[in-house]
Amino acid sequence: MKKIGLLLPVAAALALAACGGKGDDKLGDRVEQAADNRADALEAQADNLEDQAKAVRKTGEQQEDAIDAADVNAQAMSNGEKEALINGSDKLR
Repeated sequence: MKKIGLLLPVAAALALAACGGKGDDKLGDRVEQAADNRADALEAQADNLEDQAKAVRKTGEQQEDAIDAADVNAQAMSNGEKEALINGSDKLR
C-alpha cells in the first residue's frame, strides 16, 4: 500500500510534465546536452591523465634500470642527489 502511495505523486508529476508546452522540453534538452559535454570533457581529461601516469611509471622503470646498469654507488651520493632522483627533478646521466 505504501508503494502505491509513493507512486501516485510520481505518476501525477509525470502526467503534468507531459502537458508542458512552455519550452521546457527544449531547455531541458539543452541542459542535458551541456552536462553531457562537460562529462565528455572530464572523461577526455581523465584519459589524458591516465596516459601521463603511464608515461611517468615507464620513466621511473627506465631510471631504475639505468641506475642498476650503471651500478651507482648510492652510499657515495648526497641526500640531495638521492632526493633529486627520487622526486624526478634530476636524471642519471
